[in-house]
Amino acid sequence: MTNEERIRAAESFLQAKLRGGRHMQEHPEELAYRLAHSYRVANLGRQIAAREGFDETEMTVACLLHDVAYCEDWDAETGWNEHGRRGAAIARPFLADLGFAPERVQDMCYGIAVHVDDRADFDGVRTPFAGTISDADNIDRFDAYRIYEGLQSSGFRALTLEEKTERAERTLARLRELRGTETATETARLLWRERIDFFLAFYERLCTQLARSARIL
Repeated sequence: MTNEERIRAAESFLQAKLRGGRHMQEHPEELAYRLAHSYRVANLGRQIAAREGFDETEMTVACLLHDVAYCEDWDAETGWNEHGRRGAAIARPFLADLGFAPERVQDMCYGIAVHVDDRADFDGVRTPFAGTISDADNIDRFDAYRIYEGLQSSGFRALTLEEKTERAERTLARLRELRGTETATETARLLWRERIDFFLAFYERLCTQLARSARIL
């Protein structure tokens, strides 16, 4: 099997798994989002892999499958915390069938398992490769689409001016804390800082605009 065939097989596997989930069938907008997010994470992972010298096919496939456990119906309180570990369990036999070496399957699965809360239910090492899966997932949370999504889902438009200002200032403070987050590679660190700085610039301008919305300065 060629590397391109492995990637195409992983795409088909992910799509079939997610589309087969009862929750996803009942909420097609969540299915569309989860697939889009998985592709963005895979593209970020591949970008990092190319610069860091990791195997691009392994990274692309592992990142594509990092959220495959969304195919399952979860307990509302504990399911999300477990989806990394469940994803590794679902992905492992499939990765082996693709012909990846056992030690590479282990590294890929460990990265999938720990991407939620840094814990796996099997022994492993958080190698730079494994850590990149988490990094790519986290980096995707800070891009243009997420600004739109975050404001929309929080009902920002319906808030009072005071509430909007408080929300924006609180977000700014949190972003400044997050800017120093450690990453597995230098490439991921640069991408992370770039995305956080983009968010900081947006929310700084938003705070300035809100301050000008109620009085003459």
